[in-house]
Amino acid sequence: MIIVTGAAGFIGSALVARLNEDRFFDLILVDDFSREDRKQNLADKKFTAQIDRKEFPLWLEENENQVECVFHIGARTDTTEFNVDIFNELNLNYTKSLWKICAKHAIPFIYASSAATYGNGALGYDDNESAIPNLRPLNPYGQSKQDFDLWALQQTEKPYFFAGLKFFNVYGPNEYHKGRMASVVWHAYNQIQKTGEMKLFRSHKEEYKDGGQMRDFVYVKDVVGVCMFLMHHRKNSGIYNLGSGKARTFLDLVKATYGAMNKEPQISFIDTPEDIRDTYQYFTEANMNKLIATGYTKPFHSLEEGVSDYVKNYLLQDLKIY
Repeated sequence: MIIVTGAAGFIGSALVARLNEDRFFDLILVDDFSREDRKQNLADKKFTAQIDRKEFPLWLEENENQVECVFHIGARTDTTEFNVDIFNELNLNYTKSLWKICAKHAIPFIYASSAATYGNGALGYDDNESAIPNLRPLNPYGQSKQDFDLWALQQTEKPYFFAGLKFFNVYGPNEYHKGRMASVVWHAYNQIQKTGEMKLFRSHKEEYKDGGQMRDFVYVKDVVGVCMFLMHHRKNSGIYNLGSGKARTFLDLVKATYGAMNKEPQISFIDTPEDIRDTYQYFTEANMNKLIATGYTKPFHSLEEGVSDYVKNYLLQDLKIY
């Protein structure tokens, strides 16, 4: 029996699909299942049961002897939310409760951290655990992930295998419900379909041209591929970067979207909204050497490959189900 929290969300539902693809059907899906806009993410998926996230810690304690692995993907991910109490409840304290149960019963625990923990990137993007205390996230979301990473590393009682995954800029099928927090690929596709034009944030730093801001964009299929590897590997516990390992510009991404749609680019620029301008990251790039050293050798999709698959095989086909 395998657990996936956040199962109705973007990465969680993609992971459920990959588990089914690999013939894992005895799945327990955990989430707030009251949201109608995410129910189609789990259409046609095979699983054993759905459990509300509030009830799950007790369920896990009572059924621990049946559980092979916990993927804790569920979290509050809104980087524009500044209510620290929400993040302390959903991202920090809830994750601590699951960790303690998994440690007590020797259950492998793979959880979602975030590249938002790196803040403005002044210290680089190396997943060296000795440097984690020095990181300074730029928003409460990133801080909640940082706080848990630090807490986990300080624990003497740990799951016999654990992995914290610092997700970089993930894009792909099943993110339609995320609204403002959806990837630029999703926003670009919809803007282009509606108006033919894509508006990008103007740079507010002299060293970056408009649209030249760079991020490590990683395709969700690569993300769940790493999750599957770790579930089987169950060695080398630690905190890992999970990106493509290659920073690309937003202009590259939008041009790839136009190309996948077989349209000529029409790109303009608008000011970055003031509520996120001071905390906006201009460059992220995951150092992936640590994960590769564990034996993960599968190549990641290039930006063009990932965007092409997403646009042509999902968005243009109006397929929301991975």
